[in-house]
Amino acid sequence: MFIGDILVAHGLVTREDIAEALEWQKREGGRLGDILVAHGKLRAEDLEAIMHGAPTAPRTLAETGLSLPTLLNLMIKAMYSGAGETPSAIAKFLKLPPRPTQLLIEQAQHRKLLDVLGAPDGLSEVRYVLGEKGRRWAMDALEQNQYVGPAPVSLASYIDRIQRQRITNERVDRAGIEYAFSNLVVSEAFVHQVGPAINSGRSILLYGAPGNGKTTIAEKIGRIFQDVIYIPHCFEVEGQIIKVFDPGIHQRVERSTSEGHSRALGLRREDLDQRWVPCRRPFIVTGGELTLEMLDLSFNSVAKFYEAPLHVKALGGTFVIDDFGRQIVKPEALLNRWIVPLESRVEYLKLHTGKSFALPFDELVIFSTNLAPRDLMDPAFLRRIPYKLEIGAPNAEEYRRIFRAVSRALGLEAADDVIDYVIAKLRNLGDAPLAGYQPKFIVDQVIAACKFEGIPAQYRPEFVDMALDNLHPRDPRPATPPPPVVLVRRTGS
Repeated sequence: MFIGDILVAHGLVTREDIAEALEWQKREGGRLGDILVAHGKLRAEDLEAIMHGAPTAPRTLAETGLSLPTLLNLMIKAMYSGAGETPSAIAKFLKLPPRPTQLLIEQAQHRKLLDVLGAPDGLSEVRYVLGEKGRRWAMDALEQNQYVGPAPVSLASYIDRIQRQRITNERVDRAGIEYAFSNLVVSEAFVHQVGPAINSGRSILLYGAPGNGKTTIAEKIGRIFQDVIYIPHCFEVEGQIIKVFDPGIHQRVERSTSEGHSRALGLRREDLDQRWVPCRRPFIVTGGELTLEMLDLSFNSVAKFYEAPLHVKALGGTFVIDDFGRQIVKPEALLNRWIVPLESRVEYLKLHTGKSFALPFDELVIFSTNLAPRDLMDPAFLRRIPYKLEIGAPNAEEYRRIFRAVSRALGLEAADDVIDYVIAKLRNLGDAPLAGYQPKFIVDQVIAACKFEGIPAQYRPEFVDMALDNLHPRDPRPATPPPPVVLVRRTGS
């Protein structure tokens, strides 16, 4: 974790500011933060606020919030797996500061778990290996669980962190919303609706006919937040390990320079708890694959530790249930599962041992559906979703703006007569209302047709007609059934 990167992520300094301060540090020495403040690049109060908001590194074993047996088990398993032999290597692997790591090594030595190999030539650190008793300890610890990785944080620390970095702490103003939706055609009425919904931190229902951007709008909402929050690699409950940080989901704050400069950029790095990963607020989308089981802790019966469910990984961010009503599980069952978290803002999870625990349910939940809300939810549940935004079809003028913007983005210019032709053709179809997805579909098909013909991209009536045919294929069945054939039987004279 590098505070320089966190300062950049918060928009308090630029990467150029960091580079200049780094050059000064090479010549004159000193702490990077003090240099940034002295040169007027950073306010002292902003630096202190960042330091105060970040998790503080434990100075003792007790300050880790974990029991001594848990820490010993984790270190001995790490050494057994080859994670390191020196105190610095062990500390780096466990994400613990040097002092608590050294105290842990001393505890292991006191129990005769380690043998000292001494310090190799040119190295100041002593090397340790597991003795016979240490190897037996490692095997017993692996029988309890096979988790080997960064030390967990305590449940109490995790709860405190969730509460300190609530999504409602971040104010999203009109400028932020307008910037987030700048490449979409949205009405002023929509901005008036979505602004309070985002700032409330409560649940949102996006509904309306398909093809008008509900999923895109949900993504824009989820990406609008700018704060850096801290997500634990894992946390511990009743001796059980639950993994949270997921590199496939969580967007880690990137390092601003190469690994070679990491030491110089580490502003008060020793003060920060490395068990927490600085990330952007998470944004997670789940669709038709969502089941009730996916909202529970996932226990690996072989490795004997847990993976947090998706909505726990989304804490502090946005969780989107897309295509709501089309999941394998019935909508009623899924809604019943969400009633307590949405109402009380508390989520209850159960371990395989039967022990339950609670977490603050702090995230923006967005339901997105093409179906009529009253067909999916009873009035009681609808009341629990305070913001219901209908994403309707664009009117003719909005449709023209979308068509021009899409055409321009793909290297074409759509004249008014081309757009008027498309709108007229769609209206003539009768059952083909205007929709936000149509311009991109049509432009892509026109470009593909031009590529096939070997000509520059351009609008031709025949290409537009072909795109419209693919957009809404004709029904081969006759509009009305033919009259029944009546057989008349003739009688002889």
